[in-house]
Amino acid sequence: MVSVAQAFRPAQDARPSFSEWLAGVRTEALARGISQTTVDSALANIDEPLPVVIERDRAQAEVVQSFERYLARHVTAKAIGAGREKLIEHRTLLDEVGRDYGVPPGVVLAIWGMESNYGRFSGVRPTIAALATLAWDPRRSAFFRGELFDALEILDRGDIDLARLNGSWAGAMGQVQFMPSSYLSYAEDFDGDGRRDIWSTPADVFASIANYLLGHGWQSGQSWGREVKLSREAAKKVRADVARRTGSCQATRDMTVAMPLSRWEAIGVRLPNGKPLPKSDLEASLVSGSSRHFLVYHNYDALLDYNCAHSYALSVGLLADRIGVQSGRGH
Repeated sequence: MVSVAQAFRPAQDARPSFSEWLAGVRTEALARGISQTTVDSALANIDEPLPVVIERDRAQAEVVQSFERYLARHVTAKAIGAGREKLIEHRTLLDEVGRDYGVPPGVVLAIWGMESNYGRFSGVRPTIAALATLAWDPRRSAFFRGELFDALEILDRGDIDLARLNGSWAGAMGQVQFMPSSYLSYAEDFDGDGRRDIWSTPADVFASIANYLLGHGWQSGQSWGREVKLSREAAKKVRADVARRTGSCQATRDMTVAMPLSRWEAIGVRLPNGKPLPKSDLEASLVSGSSRHFLVYHNYDALLDYNCAHSYALSVGLLADRIGVQSGRGH
């Protein structure tokens, strides 16, 4: 009978078997200082890679979908209403997080809503098994091998029990969907109980989201951006005269360089009601879809760092605004 591991290995593949590979992981984990108890318990029942995880990884394809359609599906009355309910429920805590990290409650709630439907669902795949599968598979093995050791370190620290360490098929964890490396860098123990619990403790969930954004450059008191209007003539000027940004993320390459609002005004960019842009010293980049356009500020980059897709970052920004909380001073 062909094993799962054999089924996913090309005939010319010279890699060791999954069991041989896992033995190497055990040895390296111990050398990294992870306890024998943690290594034994975490890897005890992993006999073969998870076929569903490899299938999901290999089935990924670039989805050609306008962000207008994505926004219509995610920035809904239901999502806004649920966010407002959570704001009422957690207002005191969210205000405290906002004071400490400089990230407004609406932004924290919007990310929470996008990542786990306000804590209702954060994944059911066993994180260690999923990461072991992806670390063994050659497509992105180096990246996921590092994440696997980070997940073992999280277990070793006692932040979460193995039975509760579940998440997405790609190893993203908890209500904030952090990869293990992000967890080690940005997860917060806001309630002071000795655990950074992004799986079930609202205080830690909210503070971890805010700390991630702060760590990626979020500036207190500033907006993420705003919707604007472009005439056909203004759109032609943008395409002809305004350079695109560079970067490793496709989304950053699909937006313009940042320019003063006065220059956007001169090109012909207006508010949705047709009025002139407000006076400000801020610089903004233009993000354009097929029918909607947005001028986005420095804080928008922090949203892209959470998930480098305009559909995601714009959904977060619009949800934050619609939940009814100032996501920064308007500009």
